[in-house]
Amino acid sequence: MSGQHQAPLINSKIAPLSPESFELETGGPRLAGRLYPPGGRETSAYPTVVICHGIPSGLVTPGDPGYPALAEQISRLGFFAAHFNFRGCGDSSGNFDILGWTEDLSVVIDQIWKLPEVDRTRLVLLGFSAGAAVSIYVAARDRRVAALAACGCPAGFGALAEAKNLEASLKYFRDTGIIRDKDFPSDLERWRGGFKQVSPLKDIAKIAPRPLLLVHGSKDDVVDPADAHQLFAEACEPKRLAIIGGAGHRLRLDGRAMAEVTAWLCAFAGNGLPCGPEIEKSGHRG
Repeated sequence: MSGQHQAPLINSKIAPLSPESFELETGGPRLAGRLYPPGGRETSAYPTVVICHGIPSGLVTPGDPGYPALAEQISRLGFFAAHFNFRGCGDSSGNFDILGWTEDLSVVIDQIWKLPEVDRTRLVLLGFSAGAAVSIYVAARDRRVAALAACGCPAGFGALAEAKNLEASLKYFRDTGIIRDKDFPSDLERWRGGFKQVSPLKDIAKIAPRPLLLVHGSKDDVVDPADAHQLFAEACEPKRLAIIGGAGHRLRLDGRAMAEVTAWLCAFAGNGLPCGPEIEKSGHRG
C-alpha cells in the first residue's frame, strides 16, 4: 500500500529449525497451521507467540511472503512461534464466523499449551485487524495468555453487525472465498450477533495487568486510527500505543511497525536479543 515501508522486518539472530505443519480436529472445522521452533539455543521452554491473521481481502500483493514468513522471522529471535488459519481461510476448513474464530484460537491455545517447548508463563498473542479483535476477546477470558499485541485493531464491528449491511457483508465474504457453503450461515442471527459480541472496546480493560501493545497506521483506510486511541484510552496499564506515521492497514508489511512489535516482544520475554532497528521518529509512542 502507499506509504508502507518495506524495510527488513526483523534482524535475524538465530537460525530457526524447520517448521512443522499441524492439523487440529476441533469437532467442527479442521484447522491447519505451522509451528516454528527456534534453533541454536539450549533451553527447555521458549517464550511463545501465536500469530492471528485478519479477514482476507482476496487481493494478492506481489512479493508478500505472508504470515508464515513473519512467524519464521519471530522464531529467529528465540521465540517458539505458531501461525494457523482460522476457519474459512487458507487450508483450514469451514466458513467465516467471528465467534467461531474465537473458538478456533482457544483450541490452538489448548494444543500449544501442551507442548514441552512452550514456556507457559510467556505465551503471547499477536493479532492483526480482526485477528487482533479475536485475540482481545480470548485473552480477556483466558489467563493463560500472558501478553497481547494488537495491530490495526478495530474498536468494534458495528457496521458488519447492522442488519442493513448483512447481505452486502455475506456477498463480500462469499466473493473472497471465506464463506464457502451456499447454505451458511444456518443461524443468521447468531452469526450476525457474533460481531456485536466480539467487541474489543468492551474487553480491552480486562487484559490488565498483562502487558498490552497497540500498533496502528496513521493512514489506515480500513480501520480508523481513532479506534486505536479509543482502545488505548479504555485499556489499563501496562499499555503502549504506537501510531506509525504514514502507514496503512497492512502493518505486517511495514518494517517500522514490526520493529516496534519485536522490540516489545523481546522486552516482555527478557531474552536479551536485539530486535531490529529503532522505530522512526515519524512513529508516535504512547
